[in-house]
Amino acid sequence: MASKLALFKASLLSHIACRSVHRSQIQLPCHVPVTIAQRGFAVSSRRRLMEMSGFTTEQMDVREAVSKICSKYPDEYWAEHDESGVYPHELHADLAKDGWIGIALPEELGGAGLGISEATMMLHTIAESGAGIAGAQSIHANVYATQPVAKFATPEQRHRMLPKLIAGETRTCFGVTEPNTGLETLKLKTTARKDGDSYLVSGQKIWISSAQVATKMVLLARTTPLEEVKKPSEGLSLFFVDLDKSAPGLELKRIKKMGGRAIDANEIFFDNFKISADTLIGKEGQGFKIVLHGMNAERCLLAGEALGIGYAALKRAANYANERVVFGRPIGMNQGIQHPLASAYMHLEAAKLATYHAARLYDSSTEDPTITQHAVGIACNSAKYLAAEAAFAACERAVSGSVLCCGGRPEIGCGCLD
Repeated sequence: MASKLALFKASLLSHIACRSVHRSQIQLPCHVPVTIAQRGFAVSSRRRLMEMSGFTTEQMDVREAVSKICSKYPDEYWAEHDESGVYPHELHADLAKDGWIGIALPEELGGAGLGISEATMMLHTIAESGAGIAGAQSIHANVYATQPVAKFATPEQRHRMLPKLIAGETRTCFGVTEPNTGLETLKLKTTARKDGDSYLVSGQKIWISSAQVATKMVLLARTTPLEEVKKPSEGLSLFFVDLDKSAPGLELKRIKKMGGRAIDANEIFFDNFKISADTLIGKEGQGFKIVLHGMNAERCLLAGEALGIGYAALKRAANYANERVVFGRPIGMNQGIQHPLASAYMHLEAAKLATYHAARLYDSSTEDPTITQHAVGIACNSAKYLAAEAAFAACERAVSGSVLCCGGRPEIGCGCLD
């Protein structure tokens, strides 16, 4: 694990060193009052879209390093995997090789010891590269679902459960969502009944991503019936279990999807599925409070992924608007194109501020007692909602405003959808 950590640190240090060398070699004209660092994470003169002011050095270095990894995977790679439904194992392997899976996990376990702020930037960058949700989903559960394990597991459990995951040798999925409870997490029906030194799990989970390739699951189940607890938030317990598909009492069914097929989504059925009692994370009955540390981290990462998709859409729309010439000039010179894209851009920028504010609160809450989990929850939920709305609007505007405008499909006719 020490070698993994050294490799990760060396990767970051090399990017920092390279950026320093580039800055010293580039001579800007005296009338340009900005530095390369102020222009963005890249040293080229290429115009950036997202405003990069206010990010930390660590976030910028993460963005640059992960961008280089993602540059190996062009649009054609993701189109082929979406069509075939084949999991993007290569990206996961590349990220694990350089230690990125453990970006927000403790150094003593082989992780980088950074925070959700840096992890959000990593997932943001992956999605923005063109990998979209498929690329992000190939690793994000390994980042957010392990946060409760890192915080609440015993030292023995952490050393047993996390190093192989950080190294990319194992993968986890997140087993919370159920078909009949929706967003009512406190009404979960999957049960875990104590049986000697084991628990017997019965119930059903749905929309569980990456379960086909995962060997572990962070599982939330009810260990005390709802009618026997004083508060609905009591009686749920969190486990980090082996997901042995050949074990009795476990059945997976892959869900067919219209898109996003590179990452599998699944129904999972438990029928007295036996798990070891030493997979319990924290105290029995306190699982809901514990799992929130994973859910809030997930919301930050998903917000970052949405931002990445939104900025990627706007970049492609802007490029198209500058390249497509109608009546002797680029369509991007028309305000009917400019204004919708500008509006989408401003909403993305606002959502970006909310997202990275939430990530900072999440990280700071571990050391600052004045930051309550209630405040963290509000920030993380708000960020996810705002980023998703902004990204959807950006994608819709990018398609309707640029691709279909001025000579698009005949059923739409000439002009913009708006």
